[in-house]
Amino acid sequence: MASINRVYAARLARMLVLGSMGESLGRVRDVVVSISIVRQQPRVLGIVVEMTSRRRIFVPILQVSAIEPDAVTLNSDSVSLRRFEKRPGEVLVLGQIVDTKVRVKDPELPQLADTDVVVTDLGLEQTRTRDWMVTRVAVRIPRRLGRRSTTHIVGWRSVQGLTPSALAMPGQGVAQLLHQFEKWRPIEVADAVRELPPKRRYEVASALDNDRLADILQELSEEEQADLLMQMGDERAADILEEMDPDDAADLLGTMNPTHAEGLLRQMDPEESDPVRRLLKHPPDTAGGLMTSRPVVLTPDTSVAEALARVRDPDLTPALASLVLVVRPPTATPTGQYLGCVPLQRLLREPPSMLVGGIVEADLPWLAPETSLPALTRYFAAYNLVCGPVLDAQHHLLGAVSVDDVLDHLLPHDWRATNDEPALDAALGQR
Repeated sequence: MASINRVYAARLARMLVLGSMGESLGRVRDVVVSISIVRQQPRVLGIVVEMTSRRRIFVPILQVSAIEPDAVTLNSDSVSLRRFEKRPGEVLVLGQIVDTKVRVKDPELPQLADTDVVVTDLGLEQTRTRDWMVTRVAVRIPRRLGRRSTTHIVGWRSVQGLTPSALAMPGQGVAQLLHQFEKWRPIEVADAVRELPPKRRYEVASALDNDRLADILQELSEEEQADLLMQMGDERAADILEEMDPDDAADLLGTMNPTHAEGLLRQMDPEESDPVRRLLKHPPDTAGGLMTSRPVVLTPDTSVAEALARVRDPDLTPALASLVLVVRPPTATPTGQYLGCVPLQRLLREPPSMLVGGIVEADLPWLAPETSLPALTRYFAAYNLVCGPVLDAQHHLLGAVSVDDVLDHLLPHDWRATNDEPALDAALGQR
């Protein structure tokens, strides 16, 4: 298949990256170019590749031997596995340049004269020296009243305002970046946001709705969460905290100044803030501090069919969906008397009309709020569980601890940002 020597950056996004022997290495996430203070034609430096392990690495453009319609092929399998970090003078095309406002001076496009247009893509072309340069810019007039405007392709030299200082200006749009994120999982968006400059992170966060932003924040470190939340303003910050899982909101507020945290709690709806306040009373490395106050809780007169409908909730993690907790009313934590639990596998074996009270397992040991982190790990290992109930001294259900929350606290505090794999550490090269 013939190699392409002209391509648009957005066309490369999500494209498969193959090694010299045809093995899959990952997918293209972005293109890195150099933008100079002086008006020099931008040069393509390389591509950001996301490997199957979610590690993002930098591959120099000179290691790209061919760009084909369905894949990018490298001329060598020897690539640096060091996590990508943007250097001074480097700019991400999709993460930073797209949606930038510029001006166009092109005699053939008088309708664009003295008009702000936004960059929608960059055209890349390989020269005779095998270097790749930015030669074309796709622009369009911003939408007005919902109407879709025409995209125009202009030469790079006709564009004014594509400079480091312009990219640093606040208020840049994020429409195309958000469109790129639409089908991504929260953890994938969090990885992409982490690589952006602080100014761009804030623009993305400001444009996301509260529910989506809450999901993404939960995949960032608590320091990164707090940094973004502090920029949102107290009113919106409280709204976002309401959308977060109570245990994640408690972890985040626990890292903040107590006065500021209390102010945010007061702005939250009491129905949302009360569970968070209860969690904050427990040390963060105990079952009470790690638990969620919203597990699957049912009364004994609930049918198996209804129980299965509850665990199908897409907002539940697989760990929480693995165990139905049965209590006497009320079912909101802290509940009435705890009666026992029903594993998901047991629900799948019983008739839909069966009541969960008839199949409840009352002999599974439960956790106390003060149960320590080491004791939690032994509990999950001993009973082959991924979720466990937490009860108070009066046998009321307070919540449930899932194994993912335990792992989150056992791993290094920066595990989300580093994404390192011990097996690869020895192979790390220098970029």
